[in-house]
Order: sequence, then C-alpha cells, then structure tokens
Amino acid sequence: MANISGKAYALTVLSPIKNGCIGEISYADEVQDRLHSLGVCEDSPLAKVPQTYLARFFILDDVFYESTPGCDPFCNLLDILSIFKDRLRLLALPREDHLKSRYLVFSSNFHGDLETYLRGMWSAISADIKRIWEHCVAFDKVHDAEGFITYIKRCQLTANLFFNGSTDDSLEEQLKALYLKQQFVKFAVSHQGLGAAELQKAFRAFIERVQPNHLAAPTWRPGQSIP
Repeated sequence: MANISGKAYALTVLSPIKNGCIGEISYADEVQDRLHSLGVCEDSPLAKVPQTYLARFFILDDVFYESTPGCDPFCNLLDILSIFKDRLRLLALPREDHLKSRYLVFSSNFHGDLETYLRGMWSAISADIKRIWEHCVAFDKVHDAEGFITYIKRCQLTANLFFNGSTDDSLEEQLKALYLKQQFVKFAVSHQGLGAAELQKAFRAFIERVQPNHLAAPTWRPGQSIP
C-alpha cells in the first residue's frame, strides 16, 4: 500500500512558499536560512519527534531539466530542418516546465500512523514548526495540532520508497538494537583469547550491563551519531 509498509509510514510533503520578500530577502531564502540554523543529530528538533526513523527538510527551487527526451518522427524532422533555420531550431527544442513557487519539502519515515505522528510532532516541536512553515502558503490558518494535521494532508504526496536502513519496528526497539550491536562489537574485540570459563563469566556480566530486554535504558538516544 502506498505510504505504508507494515508498521512504517513514509511521508512526503511539499508546501508552496509564498512569492514575496522580507526586505531584500525572498521568503524562500528566509525559510532556507532557518533550516540551516537548525541543530543536527541530537540537537535537531526532529530528534524530539516520537518514532522518527529518518527525516529531513529541504527547499525545492524548481524541477530539473533533463535534456531532450525520446522524439517521434515529426521531432526528428524538425531536428534536421533546424540546421537551416533558427525558428525551426527553437521548435525542435523540448518545452521546459517550471514551478510557479519554490517549495518547502519535508520527508519522514516513522513508526505508526500519520495522525498520531503529526500530533506528536506538534506536541514536541510546535515552536519550530511555526518558525519553519511560517512563510508557506495558507499556514497562517494553522493554530493547533488538528489544523497542522489537516494542512500536512493537503500538502502530502504519495510515497512508495522507504528508508532502507530501517525495519518497521518501533524507534525504541531500533535504538536498542543499534546500542546492542555497538556494545557487542566492543565486547568481542576486547575479550579475544579468553578461556571458555572466563569468557562465559564476562559475557554474563555484559548481558547484565546492557539489559537486552529493557528498551528504555541503556540505549542509543534519538539522533545520536557517535556510539
């Protein structure tokens, strides 16, 4: 099903940015500056949003021109005739499409359903949301979580591609798995050459320390990049 893979959800949002300026700075450039000022890793506001696997913002300035597509016989004839006349050369060129606005793009892969995620996002970082989306078309009508949900759904595109580095397990389970993987690698490297009895004793101490069945702690933190 589009947007959904098991318990994982892929969200893609394109919000048109107002055409206009604040002084000499366009609204789109102002939004971009605000995105650049956001923290990264654990300091990112997205690290505070529950159940986020991977998320990012960027500005879409325009569609990309991908050169001449495959042509039919009429286009091929124009190509030949364009050698002799400028007007025919222009007719032979493909029409370029351009966006009427620049867009704020928000892409997120997360665990759970869309409305619960967006409600949690508003609860966790509503101040950041207002600052990021402030100059987008019609966002001035958003005043609460329900309004935010309605707005995002209006700007949502169907997504079929998911972040390949993630399963559909909860974020807590995935962070715990990352923590256990890193800790076990360190254990294996540091306990090379031990006898069976000594290794078994060390492994029991390791299991007691990392607590595999306890998701809350010890574990990785959302946004953590260094083990």
